Amino acid sequence: MAMTPNVPNIPRPGLDLEFPLSLGVYPNYPEAQKVVDFLSDHEFEVQNVAIVGTELKTVERVTGRITRAKVGLAGAISGLWMGLFVGLAFSIFGSGNQLGFLISTPIFGAIFGLVWSQIGFTAVTRHGARDFSSVSQVVATKYEVLVEHRFAERARELLSSLPAV
Repeated sequence: MAMTPNVPNIPRPGLDLEFPLSLGVYPNYPEAQKVVDFLSDHEFEVQNVAIVGTELKTVERVTGRITRAKVGLAGAISGLWMGLFVGLAFSIFGSGNQLGFLISTPIFGAIFGLVWSQIGFTAVTRHGARDFSSVSQVVATKYEVLVEHRFAERARELLSSLPAV
């Protein structure tokens, strides 16, 4: 017999409504926001309202192709900065040729970053991995406006006078 774990009911102030009722479902956020704005303009206690995004989907926007040159440039710049940091540390805390450290370590860092980035790029793309960059976002396809049950009648009364779009 499987036991279910005892999960405490953790209060989330501002997010939970007591017995919420739906005031409507809207195809985009601005329309749901318009409903709440209308209620607010008519001095409704909007702290008893929530907008809930439902039917979530992931949208991935491809921003460009990742090329050997782009990866190499990024690796070289990263290595250059790391080399500059090491060179500054050596020149501040070391004794000897400080100018030599400040010049040579960024150069060696850039070369190391370039080589290392090319090794990584070759290893990843050799196995058919993706060679493009992108950004992802989770978006809702519908937005439902909810209100605490004890305020639902008043909210519906006010919304009955909301002008149609």
